Amino acid sequence: MALLGALTLAGLTTGALVAPADATPTRPSAPVAPAAPVGPAVAPQALDLGPNVTLFTPATPQAEIQSRLDAIAARQVPNQFGEERDAVLFAPGTYGSTEKPLIFQVGYYTEVAGLGRNPGDVVINGSVNVFNQCTKDDTGAESCIALNNFWRSLSNLTINPTGGEGCRANTEFWAVSQAAPLRRVDITGKTTFMDYCTAGPQYASGGYLADARVAGEVTNGSQQQWFTRNSQIGSWSNGVWNQTFAGVQGAPPQSFSNLPTTNPPYTTLATTPASKEKPYLFVTDRGRWKVFVPRAQKNSSGASWADGRTPGRGLKLSTFFVAKPSDSARTIDKQLAKGKNLLFTPGVYTIDRTLHVRKAGTVVLGLGLATLTATKGAVPIEVADVPDVDIAGLTIDAGSKTSKALLVIGSGKKNAHGPTAKRPTAVQDVFFRIGGPHVGKAKVSLLVNSDHVILDDIWAWRADHGEGVGWKVNTAANGVIVNGDHVTATGLFVEHYQRYNVIWNGEHGRTVFFQNELPYDAPDQKAWRHGDTLGWAAYKVNDKVKHHELWAGGSYIYTNVNPSLHLSHSFEVPDRAGVRLHDLVTVSLNNAGTIDHVVNDVGAAATPKSDGSNIVNLVDYPVR
Repeated sequence: MALLGALTLAGLTTGALVAPADATPTRPSAPVAPAAPVGPAVAPQALDLGPNVTLFTPATPQAEIQSRLDAIAARQVPNQFGEERDAVLFAPGTYGSTEKPLIFQVGYYTEVAGLGRNPGDVVINGSVNVFNQCTKDDTGAESCIALNNFWRSLSNLTINPTGGEGCRANTEFWAVSQAAPLRRVDITGKTTFMDYCTAGPQYASGGYLADARVAGEVTNGSQQQWFTRNSQIGSWSNGVWNQTFAGVQGAPPQSFSNLPTTNPPYTTLATTPASKEKPYLFVTDRGRWKVFVPRAQKNSSGASWADGRTPGRGLKLSTFFVAKPSDSARTIDKQLAKGKNLLFTPGVYTIDRTLHVRKAGTVVLGLGLATLTATKGAVPIEVADVPDVDIAGLTIDAGSKTSKALLVIGSGKKNAHGPTAKRPTAVQDVFFRIGGPHVGKAKVSLLVNSDHVILDDIWAWRADHGEGVGWKVNTAANGVIVNGDHVTATGLFVEHYQRYNVIWNGEHGRTVFFQNELPYDAPDQKAWRHGDTLGWAAYKVNDKVKHHELWAGGSYIYTNVNPSLHLSHSFEVPDRAGVRLHDLVTVSLNNAGTIDHVVNDVGAAATPKSDGSNIVNLVDYPVR
């Protein structure tokens, strides 16, 4: 059924959408037969991960588990820009039952993760949910959306969806937008990425699923764009603007067309060109803590654990410096200089000097969306010209003094000791913010100088709402700049930067799924243009590049400060046979702003529309 009209709220904006036929089911479906219960393992050894980590074992009474989870949710569900951080960890075993399911919500800055070696080592009978946020206007009319459901995660466990009442019975709800990854999960029953049980319009936008198995029906619903990678799914319903599958067994067939109103906008790749799953904390059968680092893959499909244990290496926790928010940047950097890996416990860290990653194979892993806040114009993290580094699970905020960058990978000097195809460096689930919780300024958020880097689930966000927001307040020219060769991005979300959102200078670059919103707040065309070009493209490939490929790129304009603004084109690339773009969509949102062309001077204009949004698709560039 059609959801007519459009809605503009704090955060992302949406236009006319199509919801699934079963968006309001008359009765809940029966749960899929649950996986066999997992017996309790040896209790984890004592470990101080700080007050913001909550550890449950099968021996913990379920009433206590439920009470503590409900308390965390009550604090974090409305806490969009707060400083509280939480990691909720489940030791191997089974939690909840069909008769007494464990059901709870996941709010902002909350990571929920199993501590098994594989997802099947932790089983939750119940559901782990994210629902719409609902507000009322002056007349008392209620509006419910998931557009601002950011900064949370769920990983490394099995969910048997069971319990709940009415519309929400026997279903796993994960109604999220950007920076809310669902990784390494095994969901045995019905799953939905929209919350169809509240008042409308129920919009969601920008989700990510990887290294997972979702055996039952998946309701995509009002998700405008969603990226699924290296997984297995039972079925998939609906598409809005841009639904992308790479290496997904059971994915719907390729059906993206130049006519956005005909076929579902599905981009389907049989394999993922290059990938490296995120490292994760686990507990061995003897109760010892380790961090597992998955091995990089090429041209892969399906979950890495589906046929057995994920290939990779386990690192003793004794090789890590376990950082607390009270630790200074100087202290943390000294530990890196000694060759230690880093585990950031949940919290907000003041980073007034650069943390230097100097050693090959270093793992920098955050728990509970640990947040590094730049001060004094510091660059929070720089990685040397070394291979096989993982930077994962962090939020990096700009401070009030301009940083030249927030994360730098490599020096830019060609170095035989840097990352290689077999030993790539990877950045996974790292989220950048320029403004939002406070004033932030940076020239660029992520600068990639090394070759053979994998960027997996990156959200670089110049804030459009929150504190410290304004054209001359939270200043940032570029979101991501790639200078290295053979860099692959899988799930690249870059939004609202004042010039090019992405600049790609390296050769043989590949992006699978790109999502972008242009800046809302340019005051006039003079402030947002260069030369004869109106605005700045969302995705710029350097004129000298000979080989580059992009699949599934979306760029949306909503210039609410000045609706008359134009962008000449969303994608700007050299006209060469080796530069190829596939399945592009541009959208003019909510009657504000025009994108004149899709790529260079090719593609129709996405123009303002008074009763919704205008959508333009382009299947291939160069046009075949």
